[in-house]
Amino acid sequence: MAATVPLKSQRRRAAALFLGLALALVLVVVFAVGVGSVSVPLTAVVSALAKVFHLWAGEGADPKWEAIILLVRLPRVLGAALIGAALATAGAALQALLRNPMADPGILGVSGGAGLGAVASIGLGFAAQSLWNTPLAALTGALTASAVILGLSFRGGKLSIFTLILAGLAVSAFFAAGTSLVLSLVSRDRVVEFIFWSMGSLAGLRWESIGLVVVPLLLGIAGLFVFGRDLNVLLLGDAEAQSVGLDVPRTRLLVMLLVSVTTAATVCLCGPVGFVGLMVPPMLRLLIGPDNRLLLPASALGGAVFLVSCDVLARVFSATQEVNVGIVTSLVGAPYFLFLLLRSARREELF
Repeated sequence: MAATVPLKSQRRRAAALFLGLALALVLVVVFAVGVGSVSVPLTAVVSALAKVFHLWAGEGADPKWEAIILLVRLPRVLGAALIGAALATAGAALQALLRNPMADPGILGVSGGAGLGAVASIGLGFAAQSLWNTPLAALTGALTASAVILGLSFRGGKLSIFTLILAGLAVSAFFAAGTSLVLSLVSRDRVVEFIFWSMGSLAGLRWESIGLVVVPLLLGIAGLFVFGRDLNVLLLGDAEAQSVGLDVPRTRLLVMLLVSVTTAATVCLCGPVGFVGLMVPPMLRLLIGPDNRLLLPASALGGAVFLVSCDVLARVFSATQEVNVGIVTSLVGAPYFLFLLLRSARREELF
């Protein structure tokens, strides 16, 4: 009987957290759709969203507001929610896999590979030919970097965490050098275009660009949810995981592939956006515990709320010039990372 009380308490706490995050996501989405260079009335936002999601059969908003909401604001806000959910879920899975609260999808070299692919597309003039070329080039570069790092990290059917980190640093440095080389050879206008992309921006999100990667993003997030129980077992250590019948090398490889594809898809949409996967999961872990069957979906909701909120701040930060969302997440995330680093160093958790 004593064991059931904490279990019931944990379930109540988890249910309350999920309900709170879901409600926060709805509220922040409604608010974000109305915020921008042109403020949209709340009644118009509610009417348009109710019509889009078939919540009522009445008339929608005024056509001028409806055009802004449906063609500009809604794809940006929903894209931000999807990207935030993907990055936070990937971060939570990677932290469980590596048993390190400071693990982040950026160590896979995804951003470096995507950057080289994007700058190659811009530098060679492919970006001007089609809306799809830069995202596809970034996706190709990101997946290439991930494949190289994973290939270097597997030895004898086993994934070496130490080699993975070193390979990620080396491959990221190589791709960064390649990006700098291409930038030194292209015109100044194209350098400015790449710099804007590399700071992480949601301004260019449209239904077409979201449609390009929505399937791999949703499949990646759902796939990581499926591995929640296996990640719990891996937290016990490799020997314990193998003793209960878990195929540790196969599980690690599949989780790494899902994290790579999910992160690569987000980078090709908006450029590199840092600290989402580093900040959200540890905060929620304090509230909901280390059970990845609950932590992964909670991180998805929390990541969506966090990135949509950061995008709102990016839009209202300056009255004359919009700030890229990657700058906002870095301003918020860097102090938190330093706090996490100092706390881990005091507890001797880094190595």
